[in-house]
Formats: sequence, structure tokens, C-alpha cells
Amino acid sequence: MATVVITGAGRGIGLALVQQYVQRGDKVYGLCRRASQELQQSGAEVLEGVDVADVANLADALKPLANVQVDILINNAGVLGNERFDLPDPASVEHQFRVNALGPLLVSQMLAVHMQKGSKIAMITSRMGSMADNGSGGYYGYRMSKAALNAAGVSMARDLACRGIAVALLHPGYVQTQMVNFGGDVSAQVSAQRLIQRIDDLNLENSGCFWHANGDELPW
Repeated sequence: MATVVITGAGRGIGLALVQQYVQRGDKVYGLCRRASQELQQSGAEVLEGVDVADVANLADALKPLANVQVDILINNAGVLGNERFDLPDPASVEHQFRVNALGPLLVSQMLAVHMQKGSKIAMITSRMGSMADNGSGGYYGYRMSKAALNAAGVSMARDLACRGIAVALLHPGYVQTQMVNFGGDVSAQVSAQRLIQRIDDLNLENSGCFWHANGDELPW
């Protein structure tokens, strides 16, 4: 049985990950700003009031995990904006950086002290952070913040290798969640199942790689 910590656990991919890890018998901590009824009923330990963008209060929010040995950390919390070149929105871009890039880095730093050899960190990123895969432009804050998350994840993979901790950058697919008005082409349940398989396959040899949930390696 593994101890799994998941941010952004109240709905969508995060909730599906919580449910599937609980179903397979793992001890799961679901972190969120406000718990949904589905999360409360999932069988996970629920930690409300965890806003990964609230740098000043993040350490206090994570205090309930102070004595928890973490085997798997999944940084899933994220937000999506749609800034255009001719309609910049600096506040939106900054908020996406805080949630999508800085938040996962800080959560990982704070919880890595509770990890040991064999532990794993998964960053739920996006292929929209890929330079080579950008064929349509737009979405400035989201693309920039996910590219920053990818950079952070690769550095973490290098820095944590000596401790035996592996890091994955995982694109979940175009998932039918509220974030995209349920316009995706794969369900949250299927995406979560694929993500869990990628995390199961994660090791020090493939640490720092950028994977699609379906197993394809993605270009930077």
C-alpha cells in the first residue's frame, strides 16, 4: 500500500485519481481549496484550504502532512486562461504561473522532506507547454506556465536523483473536465487510469521525461 498525495483533488482528473488510488487500496490524501461532495465520499483523507497559489499560507496548509511519509505526490492543481496576443491579461498570466508552475514547485519542496528512496513525484503538465508542438499559438499564460512547470520538473529530476526520487512530466490528454467545458475526447476516469500506469512505470532511468498519458513521449 502506497501513501499518495494529490493536489486539485476536488473534481476532474484529480478526483478521478483519488478514487482510483483509493479503490486499489492505497492511502490517499486529497488536497483542495474546497472539497466537493464526491471527494468527501471517496474514502480519502481530505485536506481543505490548500491553495497552491497562496505562497504565504501554503506551509501552514500542509502542516497536517507533517508526520506523513509520502510515496507518491501528484501535483495536479491547475488553471487555464486564454490570452491572445492582441488582448493581453497580465493578471491572468501571473495567476496561471502561480498555480501551474510555482505552486507545484513549492508543494514538492515542502513535501520532499517526507519522501525516501523509491518515492515519486508526478507533475500534471500539458503538451501545450511544448515548443515543438505549438502549431496554433495563443493561450499565452497557460503555455508559458506549463513550459515553466516542465523546466522545473526536469531540474527536480536531476536534483532528487541522488535521493532515489523520480519525477515525471505527464500530459493527461484532452480530458472532459470543467476546465475545458467538458469538450475533451477522453474521460477523466480513463485519463486517470493511464496516468496511474505512467506513474507505476516511473523510475530513475526515465525520470525527467515528458510523457502523454497514453505512453507516447512528447517533444519539448
